[in-house]
Amino acid sequence: MDRHDGFHELDRQECLRLLSLVPIGRIVFTDDALPAVLPVNFSLDRDHSVVLRTSTVSRMAHAVDGAVVAFQADSFDEAAHTGWSVIVTGRATLVTDPREREELRAVGLRSWMAVPEEAFVRISPELVTGCILRGHWGGGERGTPPLAGVQ
Repeated sequence: MDRHDGFHELDRQECLRLLSLVPIGRIVFTDDALPAVLPVNFSLDRDHSVVLRTSTVSRMAHAVDGAVVAFQADSFDEAAHTGWSVIVTGRATLVTDPREREELRAVGLRSWMAVPEEAFVRISPELVTGCILRGHWGGGERGTPPLAGVQ
């Protein structure tokens, strides 16, 4: 749906497809009653849950367990004034089942930092929204408009 402000709303399937194209996003949560935003690497699980790998001693892991959080990822091209943004909102839980943890290890998601004890956080995709911006494209050096394949 066009919002007549340069943005076009994306459906759930297109949002999930776009999320699969980028390795980094941001988790938005509450830490000691204050908003917190952290960049994280992530992957999507079979059920489209967002999965993060972190440390069992991280403040984020303890703050988000059982809480409703937001996860946002995006991609932009400044030269072409185009881009997209997707937000997943849902309950975050620490994965405690040993078999499930082993399956998530096999996916290959690695924390960018050395962690003493790993923890996996799963964000259930209860609400998935996104939009694409197709601004003015003036040609540029690459020859094709960025995001040309995005519906």
